Amino acid sequence: MSAEILPAALLKRKAVVYVRQSTQTQVQTNLESQRRQYDLVEVARRHGFVDIEVIDDDLGRSASGSVDRPGFERLVASVCAGDVGAVLCFDASRLSRNGRDWHHLLELCGLVQARVIDAEGVYDPCRPNDRLLLGMKGSISEFELFVIRSRMLDAKHGKAQRGELRMSVPIGYIWHREIGLGFDPDLRVQEAVRVIFARFRQHGSARQVLLSLAAEQMHFPRPSDGKKLVRVEWTPICYRSVISILKNPFYAGAYAYGKSQKDTVLIEGRARTTYKHRKPIDQWEVIIKNTTKTASSGASSNAIKSYSRRTPTGRPTESNPDAVVAPCYLDFCCADAVAVDSRWSTQVGLPVSRCTVASFPTSCSVAHDVLSSEQSA
Repeated sequence: MSAEILPAALLKRKAVVYVRQSTQTQVQTNLESQRRQYDLVEVARRHGFVDIEVIDDDLGRSASGSVDRPGFERLVASVCAGDVGAVLCFDASRLSRNGRDWHHLLELCGLVQARVIDAEGVYDPCRPNDRLLLGMKGSISEFELFVIRSRMLDAKHGKAQRGELRMSVPIGYIWHREIGLGFDPDLRVQEAVRVIFARFRQHGSARQVLLSLAAEQMHFPRPSDGKKLVRVEWTPICYRSVISILKNPFYAGAYAYGKSQKDTVLIEGRARTTYKHRKPIDQWEVIIKNTTKTASSGASSNAIKSYSRRTPTGRPTESNPDAVVAPCYLDFCCADAVAVDSRWSTQVGLPVSRCTVASFPTSCSVAHDVLSSEQSA
């Protein structure tokens, strides 16, 4: 770390103050961190810079390398043009949380003899000792991200294994601040969910349920405020509304976590992550039975079960139309009477799933019917 006065040639260039916070929540709440980063403008003036530019385009953007950072790209372009005499950041983690971006920037600064300035001093990437120290700072910043992420995921998984993680719940449920999980107090929402299961008992087919309810011009609630489920809007019922209710293990009294996974691919040299890729039931991370409220009061045998058959590829073909079968979660007492079958439809070229029995036994308690009047009373 060098402490001498900066050369006059560098002071004729501009100093760039890079400001970044990782999430929009931090932007709105961690105001002190913002102030301390913007205070670096005064640090640049004390070092003798007159032309000072603040780049804060990346407020609310992660530096892990998984998202684009237009501000950082503009900084790199300015350094490459030879217009920058010093790059100021509060610490290494503000500039980058991944080694690729960090070392690339250091290499460019070394080529144009630009300095890197943080709260602790001035560094010259051309000097071996300063370069070593800067490299260690970048490595520590990257390692710190992995440690933080690992601890958070371990804590999240631990709460999920106990059934205490407050994840997003389907229509008909709501998280109460004091008592925890409960039914949605909106009776219209309860009735909308209840009628789907009643029609499914009657018809034994999700498509027939949709047709019968659509004929009655039924409207179904959908969240209008994202995952908060505080406000809903009523829209004409669609197949997705019906099948999402019938396939959700939550209505069968099961707490399920880790039903989907993320996939990461490299696009133009950068990692791009996509989420919500469904996993087979046997690969779900946590399944706790008999935890959520169901219609089966006092029945200890109530649990979920998936009646499905799959091919190794998991894709239907004309030679094997039973490749993918929609899971139907029922009580174990229904196991002998109910199964799910799939027949290839030559009209639309898609598998059509339906129950193989015409109707359910009247004595059979279906765990899906979570909103019965007996439970809500």
